[in-house]
Amino acid sequence: MPDTGTSRLQLLRGVVHPWHHDIFGHMNVRHYAPFFDDATFHLYSALGVGIQQVLDEFGVHIVTAKAETNFLRELTAGDIFLIDGAVVRLGTKSCTHQLRMIHVETGAVHATYDLTEVFFDPETRRSAPMPQAVRQKMERFLV
Repeated sequence: MPDTGTSRLQLLRGVVHPWHHDIFGHMNVRHYAPFFDDATFHLYSALGVGIQQVLDEFGVHIVTAKAETNFLRELTAGDIFLIDGAVVRLGTKSCTHQLRMIHVETGAVHATYDLTEVFFDPETRRSAPMPQAVRQKMERFLV
Protein backbone atom coordinates (compact mmCIF):
# COMPACT_ATOMS: atom_id res chain seq x y z
CA MET A 1 0.00 0.00 0.00
CA PRO A 2 1.32 3.49 -0.79
CA ASP A 3 2.52 5.76 1.97
CA THR A 4 0.00 8.59 2.08
CA GLY A 5 1.98 10.77 4.49
CA THR A 6 1.46 11.43 8.15
CA SER A 7 -0.94 14.36 7.73
CA ARG A 8 -3.11 12.62 5.16
CA LEU A 9 -5.94 10.43 6.41
CA GLN A 10 -7.06 7.26 4.66
CA LEU A 11 -10.79 7.73 4.19
CA LEU A 12 -12.27 5.22 1.76
CA ARG A 13 -11.40 2.16 -0.30
CA GLY A 14 -13.13 1.11 -3.47
CA VAL A 15 -12.99 -1.02 -6.57
CA VAL A 16 -13.84 -0.14 -10.17
CA HIS A 17 -16.51 -2.42 -11.63
CA PRO A 18 -17.44 -2.88 -15.30
CA TRP A 19 -20.67 -0.89 -14.78
CA HIS A 20 -18.49 2.15 -13.91
CA HIS A 21 -17.13 2.12 -17.50
CA ASP A 22 -18.17 4.47 -20.25
CA ILE A 23 -18.08 3.81 -23.98
CA PHE A 24 -14.31 4.41 -23.98
CA GLY A 25 -13.56 1.56 -21.56
CA HIS A 26 -12.59 3.47 -18.41
CA MET A 27 -14.40 4.71 -15.32
CA ASN A 28 -16.75 7.50 -16.37
CA VAL A 29 -16.43 10.87 -14.65
CA ARG A 30 -19.93 10.54 -13.15
CA HIS A 31 -18.68 7.76 -10.84
CA TYR A 32 -15.86 9.72 -9.23
CA ALA A 33 -18.27 12.10 -7.48
CA PRO A 34 -19.98 9.53 -5.22
CA PHE A 35 -16.65 8.06 -4.14
CA PHE A 36 -15.22 11.47 -3.27
CA ASP A 37 -18.46 12.59 -1.60
CA ASP A 38 -18.53 9.51 0.63
CA ALA A 39 -14.87 10.05 1.51
CA THR A 40 -15.65 13.63 2.55
CA PHE A 41 -18.12 12.41 5.16
CA HIS A 42 -15.43 10.10 6.52
CA LEU A 43 -12.95 13.00 6.55
CA TYR A 44 -14.71 14.94 9.28
CA SER A 45 -15.03 11.89 11.48
CA ALA A 46 -11.33 11.10 10.96
CA LEU A 47 -10.47 14.70 11.90
CA GLY A 48 -12.35 14.20 15.18
CA VAL A 49 -15.13 16.63 14.25
CA GLY A 50 -18.13 14.51 13.38
CA ILE A 51 -20.71 16.42 11.35
CA GLN A 52 -23.61 15.67 13.71
CA GLN A 53 -21.45 16.51 16.73
CA VAL A 54 -20.61 19.95 15.28
CA LEU A 55 -24.29 20.62 14.67
CA ASP A 56 -25.30 19.46 18.16
CA GLU A 57 -22.52 21.30 20.02
CA PHE A 58 -22.14 24.48 17.98
CA GLY A 59 -25.37 24.81 15.98
CA VAL A 60 -23.58 24.87 12.62
CA HIS A 61 -22.92 22.40 9.86
CA ILE A 62 -20.79 22.34 6.76
CA VAL A 63 -21.91 23.05 3.19
CA THR A 64 -19.92 22.65 0.01
CA ALA A 65 -19.15 25.95 -1.72
CA LYS A 66 -16.81 24.65 -4.41
CA ALA A 67 -15.64 21.26 -5.64
CA GLU A 68 -13.12 20.63 -8.39
CA THR A 69 -12.16 17.20 -9.68
CA ASN A 70 -8.96 16.70 -11.65
CA PHE A 71 -8.73 13.49 -13.67
CA LEU A 72 -5.11 12.41 -14.01
CA ARG A 73 -5.06 8.74 -15.05
CA GLU A 74 -7.63 6.24 -16.23
CA LEU A 75 -9.12 3.63 -13.94
CA THR A 76 -10.51 0.40 -15.36
CA ALA A 77 -12.49 -2.57 -14.06
CA GLY A 78 -10.62 -4.42 -11.35
CA ASP A 79 -8.55 -1.45 -10.20
CA ILE A 80 -8.64 -0.98 -6.46
CA PHE A 81 -8.09 2.43 -4.97
CA LEU A 82 -8.05 4.34 -1.74
CA ILE A 83 -8.99 7.94 -1.14
CA ASP A 84 -6.95 9.94 1.31
CA GLY A 85 -7.44 13.52 2.40
CA ALA A 86 -5.92 16.46 4.18
CA VAL A 87 -6.80 19.97 5.27
CA VAL A 88 -5.00 22.46 3.02
CA ARG A 89 -6.51 25.76 4.22
CA LEU A 90 -8.36 27.08 7.26
CA GLY A 91 -10.21 30.37 7.00
CA THR A 92 -12.48 32.09 9.50
CA LYS A 93 -15.68 30.59 8.08
CA SER A 94 -14.43 28.02 5.62
CA CYS A 95 -11.84 25.35 5.00
CA THR A 96 -10.36 23.64 1.99
CA HIS A 97 -9.52 19.95 1.71
CA GLN A 98 -7.70 17.97 -0.92
CA LEU A 99 -8.60 14.36 -1.50
CA ARG A 100 -6.64 11.99 -3.73
CA MET A 101 -7.76 8.77 -5.41
CA ILE A 102 -4.71 6.50 -5.32
CA HIS A 103 -4.27 3.11 -6.97
CA VAL A 104 -3.59 0.68 -4.11
CA GLU A 105 -1.16 -1.52 -6.01
CA THR A 106 0.85 1.08 -7.94
CA GLY A 107 0.59 4.15 -5.72
CA ALA A 108 -0.35 6.28 -8.75
CA VAL A 109 -2.67 9.22 -8.13
CA HIS A 110 -5.61 8.89 -10.52
CA ALA A 111 -7.70 11.89 -9.48
CA THR A 112 -7.74 14.76 -7.01
CA TYR A 113 -10.72 16.51 -5.47
CA ASP A 114 -10.30 20.03 -4.10
CA LEU A 115 -13.19 20.97 -1.86
CA THR A 116 -14.02 24.28 -0.17
CA GLU A 117 -16.59 23.99 2.58
CA VAL A 118 -18.28 26.73 4.56
CA PHE A 119 -19.59 26.58 8.10
CA PHE A 120 -23.29 27.37 7.93
CA ASP A 121 -25.94 28.35 10.47
CA PRO A 122 -29.14 26.51 9.48
CA GLU A 123 -31.34 28.98 11.40
CA THR A 124 -30.03 32.17 9.78
CA ARG A 125 -29.22 30.43 6.47
CA ARG A 126 -25.88 32.27 6.41
CA SER A 127 -22.24 31.43 6.81
CA ALA A 128 -20.97 31.24 10.36
CA PRO A 129 -17.58 31.39 12.07
CA MET A 130 -15.70 28.12 12.37
CA PRO A 131 -15.94 27.01 16.02
CA GLN A 132 -12.56 27.32 17.74
CA ALA A 133 -12.69 23.74 19.04
CA VAL A 134 -13.20 22.51 15.47
CA ARG A 135 -10.33 24.68 14.20
CA GLN A 136 -7.97 23.26 16.81
CA LYS A 137 -8.71 19.69 15.78
CA MET A 138 -8.39 20.47 12.07
CA GLU A 139 -5.09 22.38 12.50
CA ARG A 140 -3.36 19.12 13.42
CA PHE A 141 -3.99 17.85 9.88
CA LEU A 142 -3.12 21.04 7.99
CA VAL A 143 -0.56 20.38 5.24
